[in-house]
Amino acid sequence: MRRLIVILGIPIDDLNMEQALDRIEEFIQVGRSTGKTHQIATVNADFVVKAMKDPELRYLLQEADMATADGMPLVWGSRLLGVTLEDRVAGADMVPALAERAAKNGHSLYFLGAAPGIAAQAATMLQDQHPGLIVAGVKSPPYTSVIDMDPGIIDEIKAANPDVLLVAFGNPKQEKWIGMYGRELGVPVMIGIGGTLDFITGNTKRAPEWMQRAGLEWLHRLLNEPRRLWKRYAVDLVHFGTFFLRQWWAMRKGNVPTAVLPDTGLLLVEDAAVLNLQGKMMVAEYEAFNQVSQEALAYTSHIIVNLARAEFLDSSMIGALIGLAKQARDAAGDVLLAAVPPTIMQTLSLLRLDQFFVIVADVNEGLAYSFGEVETAVTIQPPPTTIANNGAHQATDTEAPAKALDADWIVYQAPRRLDAITAPDLTEACCELLASNPYLILDLSETTLLASAGLASLAKINRTAAEQNGALRVTNCSEDVMRVIKMVRFDKILTLYTDVDEALKLN
Repeated sequence: MRRLIVILGIPIDDLNMEQALDRIEEFIQVGRSTGKTHQIATVNADFVVKAMKDPELRYLLQEADMATADGMPLVWGSRLLGVTLEDRVAGADMVPALAERAAKNGHSLYFLGAAPGIAAQAATMLQDQHPGLIVAGVKSPPYTSVIDMDPGIIDEIKAANPDVLLVAFGNPKQEKWIGMYGRELGVPVMIGIGGTLDFITGNTKRAPEWMQRAGLEWLHRLLNEPRRLWKRYAVDLVHFGTFFLRQWWAMRKGNVPTAVLPDTGLLLVEDAAVLNLQGKMMVAEYEAFNQVSQEALAYTSHIIVNLARAEFLDSSMIGALIGLAKQARDAAGDVLLAAVPPTIMQTLSLLRLDQFFVIVADVNEGLAYSFGEVETAVTIQPPPTTIANNGAHQATDTEAPAKALDADWIVYQAPRRLDAITAPDLTEACCELLASNPYLILDLSETTLLASAGLASLAKINRTAAEQNGALRVTNCSEDVMRVIKMVRFDKILTLYTDVDEALKLN
């Protein structure tokens, strides 16, 4: 099981370069044999700061199959939290090392992104340095948004069938693009590499090795590009530093030995497993927790972690819970946190993880959820119901004109996570409903995540309704969902309402 350390809500894999390359090899083998895709992120302080404000990016980093520490602030931060990371694994170092491995093992790389000519130049240079390296393709598409990118790129990559796709769009675009199209591409490994190709070609100069070892590479870049980078680094310093101190303060309060030994008892109940945590769960209990959690996963992917008697979770144990949730979700299940004490809930909220986990009041509620609601969160349930609008409908500026004033409205419940997995089913179901009745209310009351694929789905449903002289109304958006909508200005496109009742009222 992965060893993860959580820094400001983002889980970072505790590994060195060789271990990272070994894991990529495993991902390629698994991908070729099962079709599973793996997303890898090379995380620095700027990623973390952006993720604090961008719910979709935060979700993608939390769900990544591997996230390496690209910047020394993350390594230093882990030390202050008492859970030291193995090493820094920067994308600028990983790609050349990966090219060397790929040349030896016969794996192919596809270079996507960067400025015109840069990707091709980098690919040629790596082939010269590592004879036998297979370059499956090179593409530097024109700049545009994730949603508006040429779909032909997908066909080209699928036809090339690479083992590894290197995406150099910069953060957060590259992570969102992989999150949106990764499953469709079917590439075993996809890595967001930022400006790595510019470093390889020499278009951007890397810091001397002594500055890299000292963690001063950021200073070298700032001195070379002050006008472009000073504001970014200033913002990152303030936000990363401020929120890290809050996490450090919350974590340090638990670093006191407890008289009660932690107990990770495992209870197997029909189709669910209950893990009972007790006392202060810290790095010393990491291996014991991993062992019992793997026993639980061998039995079921529906796991309830009972925190009723837990007193404290350090950064490594929160990382263990994130890793367990990732494994459970990959197996079509989930991890539920039950009876979360207020102090632990405060820490989860601080780290923006209160929406990542399903949180229930107690184990009994968790058992009920495991047997029913886990599946409905990914299968677009419950079935739609028709609600009459009492003969009233008036178009707004963003709606197509109503063709009848006595139209009924169909209310449809969106899934808990509206992403690349659930969006196709939602689109298909809603378009089928619109074919028989063009007035649709989409209820997002249970939706905690809206990803780029979900935004594309909403746009298509909205267009379909308009084409049929009907209308789409979106209701019950959470704070995180609304933030994602506003970030891409979809609040100017969609008709948004506070709740279903408001959506049914006269305009």
